[in-house]
Amino acid sequence: MAVSPTPRNADPLHSLAVAYSAGRDSTALLHATARAAAEQGGQVVALHVHHGLSPHADEWLAHAQVQCAQWAKRGLPVRLLARRLADRPVAGESIEAWARQARYRALRLMAVEASASVVLLAHHRRDQAETLLLQALRGAGVAGLAGMPRMIERDGITWMRPWLDHSREAIEAYVRHHRLRYVDDDSNADTRFARNRLRLQVWPAFSQAFPQAEASLADAASWAAEASNCLAELAAMDLSEVSNVKGLGVAAWLGLSQARQGNALRAWLKAQTGRAAPTSLVQRLQHELPGTGSAQWPLQEGLLRRHRGHLLFAAHQPATQVPAERDTSLSILRAGRFALPAWGGELIAKRVKEGGVPLAWLAHLELRAREGGEQFQAGIGRPARSLKKQFQAADIPEWERNGPLVYSGGQLVFVPGLGLDARVLALPGQPQLSLHWRSS
Repeated sequence: MAVSPTPRNADPLHSLAVAYSAGRDSTALLHATARAAAEQGGQVVALHVHHGLSPHADEWLAHAQVQCAQWAKRGLPVRLLARRLADRPVAGESIEAWARQARYRALRLMAVEASASVVLLAHHRRDQAETLLLQALRGAGVAGLAGMPRMIERDGITWMRPWLDHSREAIEAYVRHHRLRYVDDDSNADTRFARNRLRLQVWPAFSQAFPQAEASLADAASWAAEASNCLAELAAMDLSEVSNVKGLGVAAWLGLSQARQGNALRAWLKAQTGRAAPTSLVQRLQHELPGTGSAQWPLQEGLLRRHRGHLLFAAHQPATQVPAERDTSLSILRAGRFALPAWGGELIAKRVKEGGVPLAWLAHLELRAREGGEQFQAGIGRPARSLKKQFQAADIPEWERNGPLVYSGGQLVFVPGLGLDARVLALPGQPQLSLHWRSS
């Protein structure tokens, strides 16, 4: 059976990279790619990652170096790049997850170094079938059941799996035909890892009972990938109608069917947090979002808030050293932006014709924190009330009450979230500015 590694529409004049562990599958892919490149005038870069987890890792690297050197002497356009990983998984971290993430980071760095924009991966049909089974056992959704994508662009590199339609037997036949030497990773026999347990303890009986399991499961993954793409397109259409710069509009979102609510919510949450939301969170939000008033849901990445009819997300801010002392005075002589980093934002002054504070009031300002007992007048002719009551009446949540209270000559002028005190509003015709607080 012919096994072709060449990506469709690939430019043979540009370098291709192959992730090369020196195992059976990647050895076959590298050899087949180099042969095709020799015919088309291309170049191939083998990318080898030395994880340092196995006592045989040095031997595998030495084998990769000898193999690539021998092929190059025979006229195959292949060269090797290798990178040793310096870090190690932290206590409690999954070794599988750490190794996978570290490997892809190293592969990308080497591909960039080699000026290769395409990296080929040697996953085949059985790998895809195993992935679908593992994802199903973990309770994955449609996106997870889609398994490994045939092609994906990430961080400027296109990752391709040209052999996802080829069986493991076809690759083994290729290795025998060309008498290729490869290494065996001893960790593949370690049943502590889920994929190894499936491969060694479950798959033999499974495939014996269902001979077409590999092909059928790989086909199911293809269907799931198509369905996942359709759901993504539907979510984009729905979010264009129910979300805006303010957040996810709850009333408009509730106008969707229940299934489309969940689909749109998952897409919105992933866009906000950068990762797929757990099913428990989506179900909880579907149940609790229709409520009234302000509410919040803490997440690992930040905080979800329902406020003024919208669902909002605020990411956790990285810890920064706060200056020991906040500014206690400020002079505003003209419109502009006045950064107050110790207070966590900036004061913005804009020229207005009405509804502002006289410019003369702003030349010598005092900046104070809330102490309790402050009185604020929300409108002309209305009584002054405590800030707490004014915040509650205006439905201003706690997270929008930060920033300094601005005084002039002992008179409260401006409160973040509430605006200008009515007692300082300018008369018609006076030069005046509006004030607005923006958190950083």
